[in-house]
Amino acid sequence: MSERTDLPHVVVVGGGFGGLAVVKALAKAPVRVTLVERRVYNTFQPLLYQVATGGLNAGDVTYWLRGLRLKQKNLRVLHEHLVGVDHDARTIRLANDEEISFDFLVLANGVTVNFFDTPGAKENALGMYSRSQALRIRDQLFIRLERSAFTPGTDEGLRVVVVGGGATGVEVAGALAELRTAGLAPAYPEIHGDAFEITVVQRGTDLLKSFHPTLREYAAKELGHRGVKLHLGAGVAEVRPGAVVLTDGTSLHADLTVWSAGVGPHAEVDDWDLPRRRGGRIAVGADLQVEGRPGVFAVGDIAETPDWLPQLAQPAIQGGQQVARNILAILEGQATEPLRYHDKGTMAVIGRRAAIAEITLPVTSRKLRLTAGLAWLVWLFVHIMSLVGPRNRVTTLAGLVTRYGFPFHRRPIPIVGDVPTIRPSKPDAAPPGTTAPSAPDA
Repeated sequence: MSERTDLPHVVVVGGGFGGLAVVKALAKAPVRVTLVERRVYNTFQPLLYQVATGGLNAGDVTYWLRGLRLKQKNLRVLHEHLVGVDHDARTIRLANDEEISFDFLVLANGVTVNFFDTPGAKENALGMYSRSQALRIRDQLFIRLERSAFTPGTDEGLRVVVVGGGATGVEVAGALAELRTAGLAPAYPEIHGDAFEITVVQRGTDLLKSFHPTLREYAAKELGHRGVKLHLGAGVAEVRPGAVVLTDGTSLHADLTVWSAGVGPHAEVDDWDLPRRRGGRIAVGADLQVEGRPGVFAVGDIAETPDWLPQLAQPAIQGGQQVARNILAILEGQATEPLRYHDKGTMAVIGRRAAIAEITLPVTSRKLRLTAGLAWLVWLFVHIMSLVGPRNRVTTLAGLVTRYGFPFHRRPIPIVGDVPTIRPSKPDAAPPGTTAPSAPDA
């Protein structure tokens, strides 16, 4: 069946939460939809830390974007990179020099790791905002554990510094601590002492500052029970190959530094001639149209509304659905409507049967605060049901049950990548057919 070219053309840039929400909401609309995404998959970022710590396969948290075509025939998926926008001609230019005209443009390309110009951070710290970054952390973790095990007489093992005390930093630290305690310490008898040490560095004096104080206290207490060290009240002044230097003068030994301190827009957004607000986010109105750019919308982490919404999944999803409604309203000659964001709450997991959740109750808007096992079950249900595709839900549930469920958690087997063989340096080899000289007598 040939594509109807007479229909209005909606171009959506980015296949994350916001972009997919727009695409799905336009499935039955009288429009053509083109989804531009540099990767062939959608990534469920809230579970990337599980990939980074060997709990899940990368395929468990990614979904093949062309699979959307099975149910949505008005969709074209294009795997390319947006490099420019001509607002007067209403076209975008891709990295392969292809130009695509649009009637409506939706920018939902997300953000990336922000190192805040910290000296050495980009070179020596590992971010965790994409699948490839999570896999790199996982591989480096096990490479460095093997190196520690191969070094005779070491008493220090491996030291990991997690920069950032938000939800991602807490979840990474908690997952690493449980992996160490239940699985890695007995698996590496060559390492004297703990298999590795985890320290969370937070500039502020509290972890998880967006949560209620009682939930913060619970999270800090649970991390302490798991042997995670907290260094609060000092930022990072410099990241070196083997150390993290803090603003209070402290130097922390760091064999592996994981950066989860913040995000920022991709550099190419600077070339798109768009108004920006604090942190470089695109300035949009209450209806999510870019200020001064009719027919151009921005949604998700890349956008900042007048009310300012947190950079979480729900604002992106609800924003994407509202963008779709506003596009249809414009086509029908009606006025656009502002996004009325419903805060469903936030949550974070520390480890097995330990999580925090702050849920907004409908109608009353009161906050229900949960901790421990009940919060963990709510977290599990929400994250499983939020995944795209039935296969992802089944495999992720199986992975999390075998990691945290009884009695599997007593013998966790982490998912590892291709760890190169660690070999000692060899002396100069003797030529074939000859005998290497013997060592001199003492």
